[in-house]
Amino acid sequence: MQFGILYLMMTDSYLYSEIFSRFGTVQRARGCFLYTKKGVRLTDLYQEGGRAVLGWGGTAFTRFKNVLNRGITGSYITEFEVQTQKAVAKLLNSPRTVLFYPSYASALKAALTVSPNGTAFYKPWNPAESDFSGQDCVIIAPPLPWTQTVYIVAAIPEVVEVALAAGRTVPVSERIPAPLNAAVARALFDLAAELPRRSEKDWFLYDNLISAYWERKGPYLFPKVLEEQYKSFVLHCLDCALVISPDYNTPSIVPFGADRGVFSKLKQKPFDTGSSSR
Repeated sequence: MQFGILYLMMTDSYLYSEIFSRFGTVQRARGCFLYTKKGVRLTDLYQEGGRAVLGWGGTAFTRFKNVLNRGITGSYITEFEVQTQKAVAKLLNSPRTVLFYPSYASALKAALTVSPNGTAFYKPWNPAESDFSGQDCVIIAPPLPWTQTVYIVAAIPEVVEVALAAGRTVPVSERIPAPLNAAVARALFDLAAELPRRSEKDWFLYDNLISAYWERKGPYLFPKVLEEQYKSFVLHCLDCALVISPDYNTPSIVPFGADRGVFSKLKQKPFDTGSSSR
């Protein structure tokens, strides 16, 4: 029972309430940094579970604002659906049929309906899998930290045709408002452009500062702290001005573009793992 309570407490809402209680409201965000009411700059290693992997701000939100100002705020068909399809094709390096769903569960259901044995979840800079061009279906969480209820199923068109011909009922794709659709497309194009710009040379810089607490795989940080100590570790990192993933099973992310000094407080005040290291 105690373990269950611990698991429930470590949610996004809990993390954000702890940020508020320590530092006040977040006033501004840019890159991998959050700027708080109390004047403390936090380094964001959580990045909305990867939705903010490109950083806070950026061209996608400029695109959102521009389309919003044009007044096309409904969910009717616009040019941005085609742009999203092109962006997904560029990202995956293969033509795709694009479907939108409001949750991971609904996206997974749709993807497995189309291809029960050929579905993958897209993760940029994943050292275990970098070529998704041949996957029948790929589930994508857009790299845009305003889209927690937007998931994309990107399916090879011929695979969709085979599924429909076989009588499988693919869940109906949702429509998203044009400004958000435009922002999603821009974010995907930005991600495709960013992929070759980031590499091991950008991530290993912090290894000697973080290796006691995380195992790094590409830019992703997997905790070495045992799960029952993880809540305490999250709060300890907050006291060191570091925002890490509140979920033990969701990796934190190397803060691209930050200098090594952002880990200075953690170095000066190390977390006592005791016998918790794996």
